[in-house]
Amino acid sequence: MKTHQRSKELYERAVKVIPGGVNSPVRAFRAVGGDPIFIHRGEGAYLYDVDGNRYLDCVGSWGPLILGHAHPDILSAISAQLPNGTTFGAPTELEVLFAEELCEAVPSLEKVRLVSSGTEATMSAIRAARGYTGRDIIVKFEGCYHGHADFLLAKAGSGVATLGLPECAGVPAAVTANTLTLPYNDIEALHATFREYGFSIAGVIVEPVAGNMGCVPPISGFLEALREVTQRYGALLLFDEVMTGFRLAYGGAQERFGILPDLTMLGKIAGGGLPLGAFGGRAEIMDVIAPVGPVYQAGTLSGNPVAVAAGLATVQTLKKQRHVLYERLDRIGGKLADAFRYAAEEAGVTVVVNQIGSMITVFFTDLPAVNNYAQAKTSNTQRFARWFRTLLEEGIYWPPSQFESAFLSDAMSDEDVYQLIETARAGFYKAREAA
Repeated sequence: MKTHQRSKELYERAVKVIPGGVNSPVRAFRAVGGDPIFIHRGEGAYLYDVDGNRYLDCVGSWGPLILGHAHPDILSAISAQLPNGTTFGAPTELEVLFAEELCEAVPSLEKVRLVSSGTEATMSAIRAARGYTGRDIIVKFEGCYHGHADFLLAKAGSGVATLGLPECAGVPAAVTANTLTLPYNDIEALHATFREYGFSIAGVIVEPVAGNMGCVPPISGFLEALREVTQRYGALLLFDEVMTGFRLAYGGAQERFGILPDLTMLGKIAGGGLPLGAFGGRAEIMDVIAPVGPVYQAGTLSGNPVAVAAGLATVQTLKKQRHVLYERLDRIGGKLADAFRYAAEEAGVTVVVNQIGSMITVFFTDLPAVNNYAQAKTSNTQRFARWFRTLLEEGIYWPPSQFESAFLSDAMSDEDVYQLIETARAGFYKAREAA
């Protein structure tokens, strides 16, 4: 039986000085019961908490750590930069090298602007889309989370769903008036919306594989329909690849599916575990950004040299290993998905397992498939919580929310995968006991 006394003590202190005791809502463990685990360090595929417990990490800091914790190439790059300074507020050679690597890796990028977070990237890309087209309306999809900018928090999934909030307080209705929200994977609704609003729509923003209602891949023809209808009406297609960039393939989801957006947003893996985001696309669109064009975007820490050093090292390492690494992660992900389905059936628990590459979610639902937010919301969160607690107690750190994707890393060994399968099997039997 694991003890969490030190974590408990820290949480009691944290709630006195931090809202909810955490600096991001899903970390609070409210959806799964109990108090959050406070982490001391990470190494390879593992996390170690402040009480000395070890966990196989299936969260990976919510996506960035595709190479595992404390990867030597990344630590070396950070260490090399630190003696030179941490921030300058001025251009650096590293920025140029990194931008060149991003444009080479991601098929749709001709020019790219660095920022400090995924939220900042999506917010800035939408501003650029509106500035370029001269239109106001943005279309998004239920359950897709694009950061916490006010106008993107309409039916945003993720933490809002985890906490059971109907919508986010503090966002005036007028702010989201030009945000149209459609069901994910609904091609008919997409076409109907464009027939009504088409020439007023600046762009469509989408997670090409949703990760913030749980892992939900696009159905056949969905991304193709997005590309066709936006081109027909002169709107822009924006791929939020903050999660999928450098994860589903070296060139992201757009490489994997062969669909090129007009603008792409990156973060997480691209930052190598440090705060960094980016947005980019066709040169003619990006040239609306100041100081070239009239769309203002700025940031004191944009292109921070330490973060860029970490991101550059990560991208270059992935570039060298891409032919082996992504094939291995696809194989591990597929093995886990098949094993989870079999184990759940064996335990008499009905689940849907969605998986693509190194992203995977187990939905505790009686539905035959989960292709959108409404279907994801039918999940039995009590059964998920029981399954999660079993995994945690046995040393598996799974996302503490039914509505988040798990992320696998290349640091996981075959023995780690076997441990995860066996622990999940026991967890399904425990989950059966929940209401």
